[in-house]
Amino acid sequence: MEYEGILLGMGNPLLDISAVIDQDFLNKYDIKMNNAILAEDKHLPMYEEMTSKYNVDFIAGGATQNSIRVAQWMLQIPGATSYMGSIGKDKFGEEMKKNAQDAGVNVHYYEDESPTGTCAVCVLDGERSLVANLSAANCYKVDHLKRPENWALVEKAKYYYIAGFFLTVSPESIQLVAEHAAAKNKVFSMNLSAPFICEFFKDQQEKVLPYMDFVFGNETEARTFSRVHGWETDNVEEIALKISQWPKASGTRKRITVITQGADPVVVAEDGKVKQFPVILLPKEKLVDTNGAGDAFVGGFLAQLVQEKPIADCVKAGCYASNVIIQRPGCTYPEKPDF
Repeated sequence: MEYEGILLGMGNPLLDISAVIDQDFLNKYDIKMNNAILAEDKHLPMYEEMTSKYNVDFIAGGATQNSIRVAQWMLQIPGATSYMGSIGKDKFGEEMKKNAQDAGVNVHYYEDESPTGTCAVCVLDGERSLVANLSAANCYKVDHLKRPENWALVEKAKYYYIAGFFLTVSPESIQLVAEHAAAKNKVFSMNLSAPFICEFFKDQQEKVLPYMDFVFGNETEARTFSRVHGWETDNVEEIALKISQWPKASGTRKRITVITQGADPVVVAEDGKVKQFPVILLPKEKLVDTNGAGDAFVGGFLAQLVQEKPIADCVKAGCYASNVIIQRPGCTYPEKPDF
């Protein structure tokens, strides 16, 4: 099988500024744990404060980019994955590019005049909260996607993954790729990504949902999705099932919904049935931080999916990858997988 460029991701490439902080810091900036939000004006001073007050790590991030890097790592086939997004023409942007290339990902960034986007990762007791300042990442335009050298990546790929976060940036780009996937019978997948996406970008999300062959998310996002759509259920299995039964743009494959629940089993809704898969439990003392855990799960899952492995194997690989990532700061991994 030809794996070159088989998986394409599009999203917001962000540099994670990660630090173990304290409750006072969270209170000061009105931050809730296990959440992900876009920075407002009141959050802007926190980046500087984190860097000066706490011990920070700078780690290449961005949800989709994390998943693609993990898939690339799991596959161990150079150039199997590609990625597009927008960075700045600055030091952070250069570091990001080098990091992605070293990981073996074929990146085609749009380079904007604004600074490379950053994401504050506030870690407390191993859990994380994300505050993203998109900056250059917010400047991605469909014109970049339409350039022949970039659209060639779309043509070449057979699988697509885009985090829900990109809905706030370029829904036109998502639509274009989604329609291509449906027309060519390729596999298009997205992530619910965050409660605020399900809530405040509901229309954008609904417009592209019919094209999704796989929907990923976690239990909080699933419950927010349910509430926003007036489903009046908090039962994750029920919600996963309802999402999988949402109408589809192309009838060739049935949608599969995959919801992670931290240490609780992964819920998979497929063909009117729900299955649960236990995760690998990790002793609390081994947990470094959950930053990138959901992204890594998707990366591991997709690495098996592109090899046409059964769903159970995909879930197992997802659980393996996230187990590795939560034992390290941010979305980082050892040289070789042991899967």
